[in-house]
Amino acid sequence: MLDHVIKGASVIDGTGAPAHTADVGIRDGRIAVVAPSVTEPSRSGEDGAGLVLAPGFVDPHTHYDAQLFWDPYATPSLNHGVTTVAGGNCGFTLAPLKPEDADYTRRMMSKVEGMSLVALEEGAPWTWRGFGEYLDALEGRIAVNAGFMVGHCALRRYVMGEDAVGGRPSAEQLDAMVGLLHEAMAAGAWGFSTTQSSTHSDGDGRPVASRHADPAELLALSRAVGEHEGTQIEAIVAGCLDRFSDAEIELFAEMSAAAGRPLNWNVLTIDAAVPERVPRQLLASERARKAGGRVVALTMPILTPMNMSLGTFCALNLIPGWGPVLALPVPERIDRLRDPAVRAELLERAASKEAGVFRRLADLGRYVIGDTYSEANRGLTGRVVRDIAAERGQDPFACLVDICAADDLRTVLWPMPPDNDPASWELRARTWQHEDVLLGGSDAGAHLDRMCGAPYTTRFLGDCLRGRKLVGLEQAVRMLTDAPARLFGLRERGQVREGFHADLVLFDPERIDAAPATLVHDLPGDSPRLDSKALGIRAVWVNGVEAIRDDRVTGAVPGRVLRSGRDTRTVSTR
Repeated sequence: MLDHVIKGASVIDGTGAPAHTADVGIRDGRIAVVAPSVTEPSRSGEDGAGLVLAPGFVDPHTHYDAQLFWDPYATPSLNHGVTTVAGGNCGFTLAPLKPEDADYTRRMMSKVEGMSLVALEEGAPWTWRGFGEYLDALEGRIAVNAGFMVGHCALRRYVMGEDAVGGRPSAEQLDAMVGLLHEAMAAGAWGFSTTQSSTHSDGDGRPVASRHADPAELLALSRAVGEHEGTQIEAIVAGCLDRFSDAEIELFAEMSAAAGRPLNWNVLTIDAAVPERVPRQLLASERARKAGGRVVALTMPILTPMNMSLGTFCALNLIPGWGPVLALPVPERIDRLRDPAVRAELLERAASKEAGVFRRLADLGRYVIGDTYSEANRGLTGRVVRDIAAERGQDPFACLVDICAADDLRTVLWPMPPDNDPASWELRARTWQHEDVLLGGSDAGAHLDRMCGAPYTTRFLGDCLRGRKLVGLEQAVRMLTDAPARLFGLRERGQVREGFHADLVLFDPERIDAAPATLVHDLPGDSPRLDSKALGIRAVWVNGVEAIRDDRVTGAVPGRVLRSGRDTRTVSTR
């Protein structure tokens, strides 16, 4: 007796093979049969005619580490067909943890990953100490499959305490960190994640702990990864935002080779106006292969808008020279921003080479006004700053400051992407074919009120079917399913194949897409986040259990904590 049968769907199995019409039967959490016609009795069934049945999507870069405690459905990722998420990225995890460090960790996560501090305080139990205890706290209560790396910052803080920021470990402390990493991987951690990015600061505004590590420390931890089955490395350096230095390329290659495991990084920004960036970034992959490693770049197949503000911390604060001005009290900040000399200096710094990828934010005339809060700004929502500035006879920056000042700097600003041109999309399509490029980097679970990257799966498929059509549907599905499953060595996931886990998504190819992101207040403490409705998703199954039906969660929690070795196999770097 089958549990459920989907009849007559167009099956895209995740391998890139052509779609074929088939019946698919599910039993005991697995795909029991894929055949032209299934006659075995089943407890339930549905007609899949006119619909596509694909493997559940795998998101390789999320920050759902905390959200899963108050939102076991990992919304909106699950709504958009994602059945497996990778967490613990960028060197930030909630474990290992000493009780006295919980407040520091919450404040760091709030600052560096844009998570609501109230939600972190009220929504998670914070009762674990070891990494295995953290995984156990999630076991049996999540609707998606989830695997987690061990964050370098947590390892350092656990061993070094406050000296983790600014200090170097003694030989004994480094041994203790390596031992903690071994313990975590023995409990099922997927591997090791770290950041050296200059944009990552803790709740006190200081560089996060892992930024103080030298290459010897990173290589010692990388070697530990190689002693466990089914493990990985994820790493961020300053050059990820624009272009790697020679030292960063060597570091990535050495870390991967030392572990004998793939290393992935994000995010590869593709812009035809900067044609030298892609080949420079992919040099890390070339160098790693020569050294016996493998370095994989994550890149997004859509443009994910991220809103800005002159009132609260955002990417504008990360532009050289902007942080000190934007950190001033609001009245003083407004006075400084109204000074033409200050604005000229800020624009000069924003356009400089040292600004890196943040140069994309320098054209303030291309900003679109979002939510406003004063009578003076009535009717400006949805309008472009340069148009308003032309009407007022102002330069765009001065106009922007006046608009925001009228709202006491609460105005929401949406920069228009500078790389939404045919040449950039053509370059993306070519880059996606590279063997060391993987689609992903949604950051789902982070930067909750600034961006909503989770719907990249449905938006990409909609674009492939009815938009730019840069990739055929079968290849697009492979890029979202089997490709990331293979990178992580997921056992029996990522394909519609007999014997595989029944992680499946059933969708309407005529409708699949994502609705525009809207602000909702559904986090603990009524904190806000951006959400996006899934369009055209009929149903999502996780381990054979229906978790989504017509964009609504069913309430089932069939997801599993995926543990290295048991649920992942070692992926060769050769």
